[in-house]
Formats: sequence, C-alpha cells, structure tokens
Amino acid sequence: MSSPAEPVRVLVVDDHPVVREGISALLEEALDVRVVAQAGDGESALDLFARHRPDVTIMDLGLPGMTGAETTAALRGRFGDVRIVILTVHEGDEDIYRALEAGARGYLLKSASGDRLVATVRAVASGLWRIPPEVSERLAQRVARPPLTPRERQILTLIVAGRGNKQIGADLAISEGTVKTHVNSLLAKLGVADRTEAAVAALQRGLVRPR
Repeated sequence: MSSPAEPVRVLVVDDHPVVREGISALLEEALDVRVVAQAGDGESALDLFARHRPDVTIMDLGLPGMTGAETTAALRGRFGDVRIVILTVHEGDEDIYRALEAGARGYLLKSASGDRLVATVRAVASGLWRIPPEVSERLAQRVARPPLTPRERQILTLIVAGRGNKQIGADLAISEGTVKTHVNSLLAKLGVADRTEAAVAALQRGLVRPR
C-alpha cells in the first residue's frame, strides 16, 4: 500500500477503450492518483494486476468473457486483500449483490461525478468501504428477498427469451406441470403478477442479461 507521500496506483478495467482513456484522464487530474495500467477484459486484468500490484482497481461489470464480478472474485482468490471499486452502468440489485459478494469495496455508477470517483478511490485505498446510499438501498432490497433456486434461474432466463412452459419443459427435460410450479414460485419471489413482469424485473435487477 502507498505511503501518504506516494500517489495511489490504479488499474482501470473496462472493455471500451474510449471509456478507459476517459476514466484514466479524469483520475490523473488528481495529483495523488496515478493510473499504472489499463485492461479491456478479465484475463488481461489478472495479468496486469500481477505485474503492477495497484493499490486500487477500477472494475466495470460488463466485461467480455469473465464478468467484472468474476474477475473481482478471481483477483481476491489469487492475490488476497485487493481493493476494487466497481464503476458501471449496471444498477440492478442483483448486479450490486454479486459484485459485493465477490469482494468489491466500492460501487459507483458511471453517472457519478469525477470528484466522487476520485474520493472513492482515495477512501478505498486507505482501507475504507464506499457504497453510496442509493446502492445500499438496492442491496438491502436484494438481501431481503428469498433467492431464486438454480432451476428457477434457468426458467427465468428462458422466460426472458420468450419460451413458453411447454418449450421450457422440453428444453430442460421436465414436465410442463413442473415448469408451472417453478414459474409460480419465482413469480412470488420476484413479487410480480405474471411472466411479462417477471421478464422486466429480471432485466432491471440484473438477474438475466439481454443477449
């Protein structure tokens, strides 16, 4: 970890080059922050982290291949107490839950101001956690809801893809009656009235990613 006299060393991970450059330029306007590397995917992030050992990693969730949450978990598994700030457009409560469960110490939306991003980087570098109130509220909503089972998640993904109960049963090699039982259960857990509302909720909350 940097001493107070040294800049905070940052790795920026985002699959869009223009976004990476913009984040890096914004961070380097602060005299006490230095971007040491940029990565466009999870595998590159792992390699560059091993090479540079940054104090803080800025991580997007929507990476190709390994997601940002998966990359976060891999970094923590390989390097231990890494300090990661999620910076993303994804604001669904499931996105937030997965990222923090993976070990992120901060979570910001890309609509956040530059000053807020820099302040978050400084705080996380010093060992603090930074979760904005609006993110904390969504996380609390996620934790309060009963989780979907793996089978319910499979069926929800197929509902979002427009499959009917008979088609889902054929896809998963289960009876249509069993599908209906699972659908009723997941509707209750999501707090929605029908399949259309379930599909909308799944996309909004980050339970299913659009293809």
